[in-house]
Amino acid sequence: MAIIYTSAYVAPSISSAGLTIPTYNAILNYLISAYQNIYGQNVYLANDSWDYQFLSILALKINDAMQGLQLEYNNRSPVTAIGSALDSLVKLNGLSRKSASYSTCIVILTGTVGAVITNGVVTDVNGFNWSLPSSITIGVGRTVSVTAICQTIGAVTALPGNISNIATPQAGWTSVTNAVAAVVGQPVETDSQLRARQFLSTKMASHTMLSGTIAAIAAVANVTRYNVVENNTNSYDLYGNPPHSVTAVVEGGLDLDIATAIFFNRGLGCYTNGTTSISVTDPDTGVAMTIRFYRPTYVPIYVSVGVHQLPGYTTATKATIQSQIALYLNSLQIGEGLTISALYGAALSAMPDITRPLFSVQSLKAGLTSSPSGTTDISISFNQVTLGQITSPNYIIVVDNL
Repeated sequence: MAIIYTSAYVAPSISSAGLTIPTYNAILNYLISAYQNIYGQNVYLANDSWDYQFLSILALKINDAMQGLQLEYNNRSPVTAIGSALDSLVKLNGLSRKSASYSTCIVILTGTVGAVITNGVVTDVNGFNWSLPSSITIGVGRTVSVTAICQTIGAVTALPGNISNIATPQAGWTSVTNAVAAVVGQPVETDSQLRARQFLSTKMASHTMLSGTIAAIAAVANVTRYNVVENNTNSYDLYGNPPHSVTAVVEGGLDLDIATAIFFNRGLGCYTNGTTSISVTDPDTGVAMTIRFYRPTYVPIYVSVGVHQLPGYTTATKATIQSQIALYLNSLQIGEGLTISALYGAALSAMPDITRPLFSVQSLKAGLTSSPSGTTDISISFNQVTLGQITSPNYIIVVDNL
């Protein structure tokens, strides 16, 4: 799938080495040479001449056609295809691009026994609204647990206790809270994410059962991150997982969909380990089996960055440093620890041009408490995932003017 660019003009062609196309300069030089052969070598073709500018326009349009040819050539393979072309190719593997989804969270409503809440809406500490089911009746224990759906599409986070405001007060309803973190929604699946899932999907029938299980979990709608650990020994592994077991940690997706994916792809007699237990019925035998897996535990990472301001540094620069660090922390996979050096890289990526720095990082500390003091890498468990936030509560503090 190589693309070969030639500095001397040659007609575009496809060989065993890949696609060969001329560069813009090669096209322009060819047109100039051909023009001189027609009108003479002494014809005036400096940059300010009308003829040169006309030839430049022709070269640009021919180059546009070459770029379109390159795009079409790349769109033959899922490795290099983009956009709708990639969507068409992955259909051969039975896949489709995941659409954007909304965050969901289990919330506990408190109030008068028998009170009916209609079309309720609650709000989190960051001002995001969450819709409740259309009709809810508070039970005998004066509480009821329901699933709230965020009204804003995408990755909206909510830690335990963050959803605590009633946006639509109603008789008999006194309070709301969330005891668990929200299941984070996702934006539309990117090309790189879809390529990675397509790569996994090719293993479903041809590689190991473990590879097939991972691929099936990755294909579940609204699943964002996952980690699967196999213990094929006769003893507990270093994570405390039982012998002869498979342990899946999955973020997003419906419980039943995930359990079904594990059920149809796990090894025979393999114990499925986890704290979430779902009954799945075998469609062939009618026998129900309990499938277990984990939901990830979110580990807030607190970061303190001390920077020295240089010319051009603004409050927007400071906000970008925070957002880039948060982006790095939230992009780590389940069970993947963070490195201090990567935090430096994330902070420095806030500068548009590293050769013209807007600031200098004088100190950087990270930790699991609101007063971070560590300067070493942070390891987390196989069923945990790091969390960085720049809205309330603010985990990432930038101290400038050092």
